Amino acid sequence: MSVHTTRRGLAAILAVGLSAVGMNTASAETTPTPVAPVTLTAEGGKDTPQAEKMSTHSQELLLEAESSGKTKVTVMTLTDKDKTQEVVGQLKSLGASVGYVHEKTGYVRATLDTASARKVTKIAQVKKVDLDEMLTVPVPVADQPSGSAQNVRQWTGPNASTPDSNPYMPTNETGAIAFRKAHPTFDGRQATIGVLDSGVDLDHPALQKTTTGERKIVNWVTATDPLSEADGTWRPMLTKVSGSSAKFGGAEWKLPNRPGADFAINVFRESAANGSREFEGDLDRDGSNSSSWGILYDYNTGDIWVDVNANHDFTDDAMMRPYKERFDIGHFGKDDPATDVRESMPFVVEFRKDVDLTPAGPTFEGKRADFVNIGLIASSHGTHVAGIAAGHKLFGGQMNGAAPGAKIVSSKACVFAGGCTSVALSEGMIDLVANQRVDIVNMSIGGLPALNDGNNTRSYLYQRLINEYGVQLFVSAGNEGPGVNTVGDPSVAPDVISVAAGASKDTWMANYGAKVTASFWAQNYSSRGPREDGGFKPDIIAPGSAISTIPMVFEGGPVPEAGYPLPAGYAMFNGTSMSSPQAAGAATLLISGARQSDVAVTPKQLRTSIYSTAQFIPGLEAAAQGNGLIRVDKAWDILSKSPKAENAYEISAPVCTPLAASLKVKNRGEGLYNRCSQGEGGQRIGEEKTYEVVVKRTAGPADQSRHQLKWVGNDGTFSAPTQVDLPVGTPVKVKVTAKPETMGAHSAILNLDVEATPWLDGQMMTEIVAAASLKEKPFVQKMTGSVERVRTQSLFVAVPKGTKNLQVNLSGIAAGSLTRFLAVNPYGLPVEKPSGRASCYTNHTDAKLCHPTSRAYQNPMPGVWEFLVESARTTPTTQNPFTLTAATQGVSVEPAAQTVETAVIGKPVPLSWTVRNDMGAAKVTAQGGPLGSSAKARPTIKAQEKKTFTVDVPAGASRLDVKIGNPSDETADLDLFVKNAVGREVGKSAKADSEETVTLINPAPGPYTVIVEGYAVSAPGGTQFDYLDVYFGSSLGTLRVSSTPKDLATGEQMKVTGELVAKSEVAQGRQLFGELKVVNTEGSVLGIGHVFVGSVLKTEPSPSPTSTTTSPTTAPVPTPTTSVPTPVPPTTAPPSPSGTPVVTAPPALWS
Repeated sequence: MSVHTTRRGLAAILAVGLSAVGMNTASAETTPTPVAPVTLTAEGGKDTPQAEKMSTHSQELLLEAESSGKTKVTVMTLTDKDKTQEVVGQLKSLGASVGYVHEKTGYVRATLDTASARKVTKIAQVKKVDLDEMLTVPVPVADQPSGSAQNVRQWTGPNASTPDSNPYMPTNETGAIAFRKAHPTFDGRQATIGVLDSGVDLDHPALQKTTTGERKIVNWVTATDPLSEADGTWRPMLTKVSGSSAKFGGAEWKLPNRPGADFAINVFRESAANGSREFEGDLDRDGSNSSSWGILYDYNTGDIWVDVNANHDFTDDAMMRPYKERFDIGHFGKDDPATDVRESMPFVVEFRKDVDLTPAGPTFEGKRADFVNIGLIASSHGTHVAGIAAGHKLFGGQMNGAAPGAKIVSSKACVFAGGCTSVALSEGMIDLVANQRVDIVNMSIGGLPALNDGNNTRSYLYQRLINEYGVQLFVSAGNEGPGVNTVGDPSVAPDVISVAAGASKDTWMANYGAKVTASFWAQNYSSRGPREDGGFKPDIIAPGSAISTIPMVFEGGPVPEAGYPLPAGYAMFNGTSMSSPQAAGAATLLISGARQSDVAVTPKQLRTSIYSTAQFIPGLEAAAQGNGLIRVDKAWDILSKSPKAENAYEISAPVCTPLAASLKVKNRGEGLYNRCSQGEGGQRIGEEKTYEVVVKRTAGPADQSRHQLKWVGNDGTFSAPTQVDLPVGTPVKVKVTAKPETMGAHSAILNLDVEATPWLDGQMMTEIVAAASLKEKPFVQKMTGSVERVRTQSLFVAVPKGTKNLQVNLSGIAAGSLTRFLAVNPYGLPVEKPSGRASCYTNHTDAKLCHPTSRAYQNPMPGVWEFLVESARTTPTTQNPFTLTAATQGVSVEPAAQTVETAVIGKPVPLSWTVRNDMGAAKVTAQGGPLGSSAKARPTIKAQEKKTFTVDVPAGASRLDVKIGNPSDETADLDLFVKNAVGREVGKSAKADSEETVTLINPAPGPYTVIVEGYAVSAPGGTQFDYLDVYFGSSLGTLRVSSTPKDLATGEQMKVTGELVAKSEVAQGRQLFGELKVVNTEGSVLGIGHVFVGSVLKTEPSPSPTSTTTSPTTAPVPTPTTSVPTPVPPTTAPPSPSGTPVVTAPPALWS
C-alpha cells in the first residue's frame, strides 16, 4: 500500500504553534480532545453499502487509526454539487468540524472523532468518503550502486552552449522541439501550467521569464490546511498587540506606526524544517537550525510584516502581500555572491481568514482565528518538475523545458517531513483548476494502494474537475515498477493522463554514463498497469530522466558515473515525477497552438489526439507504456483540425485477481485482466480461454455503429473479431480469446476504431498472466537467461495455499555482475521496500543488510507472485546471465499439538514427532528452545467487531507470539494488532485472510493489549477463531530436541525426539508451552509442533503418576472484551489490502 506517515494530533500541532512563542496563559493551555455531541441519525435518500463509499485503502487507514488510538481523523467526502450543505449539516451532527466546502464539485472535508468515521458512510447524500493520509514525495535521485560500466564514453555535461535538442533534457524525444521549430510562437505562450508539488524556487534564473519576457511564476500558494496537515509554515495569529511596541515571547518588539491597525503577532522558527532531509532545519543557510523570525499581521487589511533581520523591529521590514497581488518575495539569510550557491531562502506570504479552531480541542471550541503562511519550498522536487515543464534558458543558454513560453502557478501541497497529504492534493487541485484557472496541471505525487482501481474520493474529484472546468490533469504513474499492476493512485483516475517513464540510449549515456542497446525503453522503476479492474493505465510514456532546475540554495547534483559536475541549482533526477511534466509541457504546446489558432480544445479532444498519435515501442509490454511515447508534433496534425470526439463507451470485462471480489462491480472491470492461479480461474501456459467482454456505446452519431477492432502490442496471445456493430445504448458482447504460449505477463491494447473519425474512438487493455505452478511435484520452478543492463526479466509462480516458505535463490551470476531480484506479491505490491532498492545486488551488498542470492518469504500469500531480475546501470557487462529458482517448502509435524498432562519441575518428559515433507525437497533440522507461558481461546467475532485480550509479559521474556486463525467462516478476514503498556501499536498482521501472527523479540515487560478486528465476516452469527498468545523465557524451562540436518524429498518422513524440562510454574489461567520448529538450511521455518503442559508440579507426588502425552486438551480461556461499532453490511467489506504480515521485531527485511 502507499506509504503514509502518522501525523501529530491537531491539538498537539496547535499547541506547538501557541506555546512556542510564549503566548498568554489562556492561549497556551493544553488542548485535550474535544467531546463529540450526541450523534443524530442520518436522514435522506437511498443509501449505498459502506464498501461502495469508502475505498478499501481508507478502510485500512481507519483500522490503523483505531488500533493506534488516534482520537481524530480527517475525512474527504463527495456529494452531488447541490447537496453540500446537507452533508455539512449531517457531519456537524456527528460532532465534526467542517474545514472546506466546494459547491461545484460537491467536495466537503471535515475532522471528527475516529469512532464516528464509519457513520459518515451512513449519510445518504455522501457518495464517496475517504481518509486523509500523508503520501511520500518520491526521491528521484539515481540510487543504484556506485561504479562505472566498462567501455563507456564520458560526456561533458550541459552548459550555456548546449543546444535545445539534447539528451540531458530530452524534450526532443516527445516532438516538442520539432513542434516549436515548425510553429515558433506555439511555445507555451498564452497558457499556464499548474504545478501541484513541493513548491517552486522563486530565485532560479531559468524560472524567471517566459520566451516573451513575461513573468514565469504568476502565483505561489500553499495548499495545506493550517490545522490538520502538520505544516509548521502556518502560524496562528492569536496574540493581539498595539501601540508603538509590545512584549512578546520574552522580547520587546517595535511596531509600525499605523493608527487603527488590529495587529497580531507570532514567530516562525526554521526548526519547522527539521524533518526535511534536504534542509535539516537550516532555512537561512547559516549552518544551524536555531533562527526565528517575528510575524506581524493586521487583521483589518491582511498586511504582513516578517522580521527577516531578526532585530525585533518591524518598522525596518517591508510590508508584504500575497504573491499574486504584487509579487512580493522575502528572504531568510544573506547570500554570499562569491559562491554559486545562494545562501538565502526566498519566501512569500499569504493569509487564511476565520479558521475554525474547534479541532484543536475544548479550549478553542467555537473560536476562530486568522493564520499567516510563510510560503517556502518543502523540497527540490517541485522546482525540478517546473524546469522540465516550462524552464527557459537553463544554464543561461539555449536549453529549455518542454514549454518555455508557458507561465506557472506553484501550489505547495507538501510539508518539510517529505510528504504531501491527500487533503492538500485534493484542495490544491481544486484551487488550481477552479480559482487559479490554469490550463494544464501536473502532479508528480501519488501512492500505491493494494486495490488501485480508482474507486475513491480523490479519483472521482479529479474526474469532476476535468469535466466541469475543462482542464486536463497529468499525473505520474508511480515508481513502484516494474511489477505488473503497480500503477499508482491518483493516476488511475479514468480521464487523468497517467504517464510512465522511459529513457533513450542517448540519455542513458549522457545522464548516467551507461551503455544500453534499446533506442528507447521503459525504465525499471516505472510502474506498470493495468489497474486492478483491468482499466487502461498508464496511458502514455515519456522521458523520465532529466537534468533540470533545483533550488539555488543547493549544490549541483550530477550522477557520479556520468563523469562531469553540475553547477548549483541543477541536478539529474529520474522518475515518473520527471516524465509527467515532460508530457504536461508537451500538451501545453498544443494548448498554446490551439489558442493562437482560435481552435477550441476539450480535455477529451486533447487526450484522444495524444493517445491516437503516440509512438508504440515494439517489444515493450502495453502495460508498461500504454499507447506509447507521446509525440506532440503528430498530435497537432489531428487536433489542429478540431474534429469532434463524440463517441463514448462503457466496457465491462472479466477480472480475476485476489481482489476482484472487492471491485465496484464484482469480478468485472474496464479491461480484461487475469492474474489468478490455475484452478482459481487463471490460465495455464498453452491453454486457450474465451472471455466475454460487454461494450456499450453510450454516445455518438447513429451512422457510426460499425467499429473495427484492432490489436496493438499483441504477441499472438489475443484474438477477437475484426469488426463489431455498436448501436448507441445497446450492450454488445465481444468474445476475446487468449492463449498464452509462454510463461509471463501478456498485455495488449484492443482499439475500437470508426473509419470516419481521424482518431481512436475507444480502447481497452488486456492482460493475462500465465504463471508456472508450484502446487505439484517437484514444487520448483526455474528461469535461466541473461538480463541486459537496466532491463528486467520476470518469473511468475503460482503459490498454493498452505505454503510455509517460498524460497527464492539467484545463481549463475557472472564475475562482477551487479544483479538482483525483487518480489511482487499477488496484490501487485512490491515486497522489498524502497530503502533496499539501492542495495541487494550481487557482488556489491553487505550480507548484513540483505542476501542478494537467497531470500525466504515465510507464510507467503497464496496466488501469483512475480520475481523480477534486473541488472544495475553500473554493472560492468551489457549482458548478465542468471538462474532464478523458486520453490515452495513446507512440512507437517505430527502430532501438530500434544499435551503433557503433568510436568514436574526439573524432570525431563520424553516427546517424539514425525516430520513429513509435503512440498519441495529441502534439507531440514528440528529445533527446540525456551518454554513459554501460553493462553488460548476460541471466541466468536462478528463483522467490524473487536475482541480485546491482555497479556502480562514478565521481565526477561525473549519473545512474545500472538496468533489467530482457523475461522469457522473460511471466507472471514480477521486482523491482529498488539499495543504496549502506553497504548502504542508495536505489531500488526493484516493479510487478506484470518491466519495472522505478530512476533515481538525481547519485549519490554508490562501489559500488552491484543486487538482482533473482524475486518470482513460474512456469517451472520459471526465466526469462531483460534487465539493463542505465548511469551517465552529460559526461566520457564526448555524443550530439548535431538536432530541433525537431513535431506527430505517430497513425501519423505523423519522421526524427531526430544524432552521437555519445566523450570517454574506459570501464572494462573495460563499453560506452559513448548514449540518445535523444523527449519531449512537458510533458517526458514517449514513447520511447527506445539506442546502444552496441563499442570506443573514443584515436586513429584507419591505415588508418582506417569507423565503422558495425549491429544490436545482445552486450554484455560482468556476472556476477551468486545467492542462493536456501528453495524455495516458484512458482505460488502473487501479483504484487507495490506500485504504480508508486519513483524515489528526483528526488523530484518528478509529471513
